[in-house]
Amino acid sequence: MKIQERTGAGAGRSAAPAGPSVGERLPAPPRERKPALAALAVLLILVGALGATMLVLQAGDRIEVVKITEEIPAGQSVSKSNTTSVMVAEDPGINYVQWSQFDALKKLKAVTTIPGGVVAVGEMFGTEAKVPEGKALVGLSLKEGQYPAGLKSGVTVAAYRVGGTSRSGSGDDADGGSAGSAGGDSVIVEKAVVNYVKDNKGDDDLVSSTNLPVTLLVDDAQAAALTQAATNGEVALVLVPGN
Repeated sequence: MKIQERTGAGAGRSAAPAGPSVGERLPAPPRERKPALAALAVLLILVGALGATMLVLQAGDRIEVVKITEEIPAGQSVSKSNTTSVMVAEDPGINYVQWSQFDALKKLKAVTTIPGGVVAVGEMFGTEAKVPEGKALVGLSLKEGQYPAGLKSGVTVAAYRVGGTSRSGSGDDADGGSAGSAGGDSVIVEKAVVNYVKDNKGDDDLVSSTNLPVTLLVDDAQAAALTQAATNGEVALVLVPGN
């Protein structure tokens, strides 16, 4: 009797459903195909390849041109010290000055002041400078002490008449001294722009044993007085605020 009960109990257990075995995966649902995304991915790949091809083609059309590294005042020419060569993409609409034309470019002058950091184009140069209407260029030859250290083109200065006492040397009366002082220190030009100054490379203070050539851009009405004082060596320059 007991043997039958045990057998019946074992038979009941064997009839129960068996659980999933270890390591067996549940069936995955079928993936939904998205042809639109696949087409977009292919399109992006093609666009990227086309962009890379265009960059390679543009790199092959680059030319060597002149770049201005330091400001060139109107009327001055290029030199190896104020230029360098750079590669740019060729553009028929831009009149670049190619580096191979550098020797010919040195014979021309800047028609207006050219700032540093720009690529040179043909329209920047000509046979002579263009002086703005109502202005004049006046040349000076200054001795040491008649100009501030570090004088550079583009800065604004005031021009003073100095050393005028020499005019009274022939006077023997008591008024001679007062006449000389009347022609002494006085402002000739309150604000003038340095259009050109000789740059002595290797000397930041521009100190030289010879006179320093300087060209000032002034109003027409001030040109005559400044020229007369410059001829007599009676001009001194002073930097004014705002530089």
